[in-house]
Amino acid sequence: MADLPDIAAHRLSADALRANFGDAEPPLTDAQAVVEANRCYFCYDAPCIQACPTGIDIPGFIRGIATGNVKGAALRILEENIMGGTCARACPTEILCEQACVRNAQEAKPIDIGGLQRHATDHLFDAQIQPFTRAAPTGKRVAVVGAGPAGLACAHALSRQGHEIVVYEARAKAGGLNEYGLAAYKMADEFAAREVAFILAIGGITIENNRALGRDLQLGELTTQFDAVFLGMGQAGVNALNDDAHPMDGFLPAVDFIAALRQADDKSTVPVGRRVVVIGGGNTAIDAAVQSKRLGAEDVTLVYRRGADDMSATTAEQEWAQTNDVRIKRWARPARLHATDGAVRSVEFERTKMGADGKLTGTGEFFTVDADMVLTAIGQTFVPDPVTRDANAVLELDRGRIRVDADHKTSLPNVFAGGDCVQGQDLTVSAVQHGKLAARAIDRLLRS
Repeated sequence: MADLPDIAAHRLSADALRANFGDAEPPLTDAQAVVEANRCYFCYDAPCIQACPTGIDIPGFIRGIATGNVKGAALRILEENIMGGTCARACPTEILCEQACVRNAQEAKPIDIGGLQRHATDHLFDAQIQPFTRAAPTGKRVAVVGAGPAGLACAHALSRQGHEIVVYEARAKAGGLNEYGLAAYKMADEFAAREVAFILAIGGITIENNRALGRDLQLGELTTQFDAVFLGMGQAGVNALNDDAHPMDGFLPAVDFIAALRQADDKSTVPVGRRVVVIGGGNTAIDAAVQSKRLGAEDVTLVYRRGADDMSATTAEQEWAQTNDVRIKRWARPARLHATDGAVRSVEFERTKMGADGKLTGTGEFFTVDADMVLTAIGQTFVPDPVTRDANAVLELDRGRIRVDADHKTSLPNVFAGGDCVQGQDLTVSAVQHGKLAARAIDRLLRS
């Protein structure tokens, strides 16, 4: 058993932390971008476009970079994905557009689509160019609940059409998981806040922070006060281990750890255990594990109940964790936490295997990992109360999330939804597409 739990701040110097939480991947230089752009075949029926959830004209924007029209390239991106800057940094391109790239067949090396997308959008942001304008005011008002990717994409698209938008955000800052949930080294230099400022610069969008649906406002009220409502509040809950019934020091959701790190003006003030265990197999688990290591943890172990192919974190993310000295143990599930004086001391795991019936089962073999801090990343969940307990506005659900049709219309008139609160891929790029499609449907409704 380990000695006394060891959770502390200021484990690393300021210089070390600046290096550890700077850009995970430096941006392409102008020369590198041109060389990479010229590797593109500019396919007519480009499979990369089909693989992009927002349908960006990828060959078109890459041709713009190759011919020196970087501003035009950025505009092509942002017309389809207003959060193209974040997606260039955090989108799993290796399983989307880059996986579909025809270059894989010749060289097993796709075009660096993410890097080129960042090159173009950063050019526009750095030059402080605002390419979008609002149409004449329509006099219509739309409420958007949630200032994450889905809500902001919807708000921006509707503002371009001349509608007035009020965004209600439960947290102190806009941006959703882009601001609170992505690793700091993916969103260096306050990029999430800069992107939000770019989106709001079009005008016609008001954000009211610290206003939560179900607590500070009700859906029924919004439906009477506005011409349409869009719900994009994401997933506010986290899945729990059985031990959650017994809170203990050093045991917390990975999303809370990541949010605290992202919001810290001085990252050295964020405490981290000397020995950290992360439970989970998705990108949140990877982000928590790597950031723990980069914050100064000496020993970080990520444990997942199944094999590598079953992890929702991409192969690239798994390799990134391992190159950051994170130990990954697969085929094990948490059995119990051990604590002393109310503080976590270790985690006992049971080894797992696939049973003859194809279901995961325990082997009866156990092992223990010492830990000062345990971070759980076993999934987030939609909290339905705000949309099911208001007698004046009850929404139908689909497998625990809001049910929507192809236009993202819900079961209530003039109420739409998108992002992680509806079924689909829980990705920024998918949430942006939901917001964009809903905005088109809302605009048609308001003009009918």
